Order: sequence, then structure tokens, then C-alpha cells
Amino acid sequence: MSKKSRRLNRWIVGGAGALAAAAAVARGSCADASDPLLDLLIKKGVLTEQEAKDIQAETKTNAVPMSASKWRISDSIKTIGLFGDLRFRYEYRGADNMTGASPDTYYRERFRYAFRAGIRGDLFDNFNYGVRLETSTNPRSTWVTFGDDSNPTPSAKTSDILGIGQIYLGWKPADWCEMTVGKMPMPLYTTLMVWDTDINPEGAFEKFKVSAGNVDLFAGFGQFIYQDANPDVAIPSSDTFLFASQLGATVKLDKYSSLKVAPVIYNYVNHGSANGLNSTFVGQGGLGGTNILNNAGYNQSGINDLLVLEVPAEYNLKLGAYHARAFGDYAYNFNGDTRARRAFAVGHKAGSFATTNAVTGQNQAWQAGLSFGTESAKKHGWEARVFWQRTEQYALDVNLIDSDIFEGRGNVQGVCASLSYNFTDAITGGARYGYATRINNKLGTGGNNGDLSNLNPIQYYNLLQLGLTCKF
Repeated sequence: MSKKSRRLNRWIVGGAGALAAAAAVARGSCADASDPLLDLLIKKGVLTEQEAKDIQAETKTNAVPMSASKWRISDSIKTIGLFGDLRFRYEYRGADNMTGASPDTYYRERFRYAFRAGIRGDLFDNFNYGVRLETSTNPRSTWVTFGDDSNPTPSAKTSDILGIGQIYLGWKPADWCEMTVGKMPMPLYTTLMVWDTDINPEGAFEKFKVSAGNVDLFAGFGQFIYQDANPDVAIPSSDTFLFASQLGATVKLDKYSSLKVAPVIYNYVNHGSANGLNSTFVGQGGLGGTNILNNAGYNQSGINDLLVLEVPAEYNLKLGAYHARAFGDYAYNFNGDTRARRAFAVGHKAGSFATTNAVTGQNQAWQAGLSFGTESAKKHGWEARVFWQRTEQYALDVNLIDSDIFEGRGNVQGVCASLSYNFTDAITGGARYGYATRINNKLGTGGNNGDLSNLNPIQYYNLLQLGLTCKF
């Protein structure tokens, strides 16, 4: 036999051995005398019986047995997935507080982190589920400040805790119907002008949708538990509920553009019995600029006289390889003037109002903006966004509005601009700047936020955030 023939034969034998070993591993056992692959190679004359026995012996020596231990999952679970993000941020907040003839300037400069992680998936019989843990116990923020613990030892862990951010169960009996109960991701189509994106409402939600040609119609109905006073002090229960009813449509104008609009109305039932919800909202700061939250004369969290209509909308289109979006929101409180008169009646008596008449007509809020960027959210994707927002004093529930952009306050207006860039498919860097001013100088800037809690009214406000996010 020539050298070339012997070399070819070794290659064949080696290849046959590799195939036999791979077949053995795939079957979860070692090759044996009745192995069909080896039998076929012997019949074809590719291998001799001795070579086949040698391959069997080598396979048995190197075979890796299948592990007998497994992570067992309930048979009711169809899928399970891990999701979440890890975020780091530098932040500057500055505000001028009008307590006298000239403003006093306050600011906070912080390095912060936030972490969210959870599991979600599908169950059999059209059910789904989700659970998420997150840092911070603040309902409007998952951020924790480095070094903010009162413990004098560096890197203390007093504030570095995890809470349940989401826990819900969903049921989708048909393509046009879905129901969810628990502490859920925001189910409404809305904006941060009305809802802080960190808030996960608790209660129940029902969603319906149907398509007709190029129009997708949808409706959503939420029964959210706003506050459960414990113990209840009245019959019927004094628990506070927020009911939301939304009707909307997405119109596909052509292959690359669409329009979406979805009015929603919010109605409050009961005003609670704690945390100031049952007191009249005033929105003024205390005398000397101090915000006294527990004093009815300076209440910042009352939810009296709120019947709010919100109309969020957006127009999407494609411009070459880029995506553009025009978006906005409008809100109107039908009981805004009554809310203003009651605020004046209480605040004037307490000495926090300098005016002699209630300032009515402050019952609207609106937002308008543009975004532009790449269509893909993958590596090297980017987006630039800018919007203007105006929130009058008695237009919205100040306990729900975003706590970052304009400090979670009413009676402010201003601009926000942001830029994000994806360094990888999972890591995104971003920068955001916001600037706001007081609308009506006869009123305070109602609302409470722990970041700059003792400032009311705020005359000018600045926000700068530089962040890095890793999603998984």
C-alpha cells in the first residue's frame, strides 16, 4: 500500500471514529457491537472488524455520561426568561427657591446606581406571569445614591436594599382579549407627563383589541388600588381607587408611517385616610419656603377634585435608514377650578397665599416633542429627543408625574433634551438635560419629591444626567 493510500485510510478511520463517538454521545450511551454506523462501514469495506473494535474501545473510554441531575421546573410552565438592567448615573439638580426678594440657589450632585432583575414567561392554558426585584423603596425611583447612608462607615448598606417592583399574573384567552392582576408594568399608553415610568400600578387591568383594515382599535380598563388604609375606619371601605378607561387606535398610513392616539380618563374613588391624600391639596410652600407636608394648610399630596382626561398621541415615519417620531400629550382636569378654590380657601386661612382671590384656570397640561435616530436598537444605534412640557398647578395628580424631568412639580414649564447611543447590543450610554421655570408667580410649585423636598416655590430648575445602562 502506498504512503498516500495509508494516509487516506488513517483519515477515513479517524473520521469514522469521530462520527461513531458523536453518534454515541448524541444517543447518550457508548457505541456497542451492534452499532449500525460501524456495521455499515465494515460492510462497505471502509473499516475492518478490528478497527471497529478499537473505535468502540476508545469511544467507551472517552464518552461523557449524561448527567443524572437536572433543574426541575413545574409542568405548568411553558417558558421562563430572565430580564432586567443595571444602570449607573451622574446627576446634577439645581433650583432657585423664591423665599425673599432674591432667590436662594440649592443643588444636589450625586453618583447613583439602579438594578432591576426578574423572571417572566408563559404558562399553559394561555396564562403568563412576571416577578421583578429592584433597588430602592421609592415608588417613583429605583435609584440609590452612593454613600448616602447615615452609617459613618464607608460603603454601608442601609439604603442598598431590594423590593418587589412587579408581581403579576396574566390571562389571554383569545387574541383580542387579555387580563392582568397584580403589581404590573404600566399597561396604559401614556407619557411621563402623567405617569412616572418607574411606577408599576397595583390592581387589575383588562385590554381588548380588534383590527379593521389598516386600523388597530384597542381599549383598556384599569382598577388600580391607590392606597389601602389599614385598618379601614369606615363602612364601606375607605380604600382609595384610581379607575382608568382608555380607547385608542393605531392607523397604518402606509408601509413606513403610522398614527396612534388613545384618550384615557382617570377617576378617583375615596380620598384615603393617610399620607395627606384625604386632605385638601394646596400646593403652596410653608411660610419661609418650608414645605410642611403634614400640615393641611400646606398639603402637597391631596387627590381631591381630580377628574382628568389625557390624550397621548404619536406619529411615526421612516426617513431612509432612520426613524422619526412626533409625539405629544394633552391633559385637562374637569374639576381644576374647584381644586383651585379649595386650595385657596385652606391656604389663605393658613397664611400661605398672598393673593386675595383663587387663581382658577390652571387646569391644563401638555407636551410636544420630536425624536430622530436609527431604526435598530442594536450596536451603534442612537436616538436624539427633545420636548416641551407645561403642567399647570391644578391639572394633574402630582403624586404620579415624573420625579426627574421637572422635579415632579406642578406650575412649571420647560424643555428637556436627551441623546442615547448603543455601544453594544446590551450597553447604552445617554445624556439628558432639563430646564424649567415657574408658570404663575402667584402660586407655589405643588408636589413633593424627596430629591429637593424643602423647596417651594421653585423659580428655576436645572437637571443634568449622564448614564450608562446594561440590559439583559
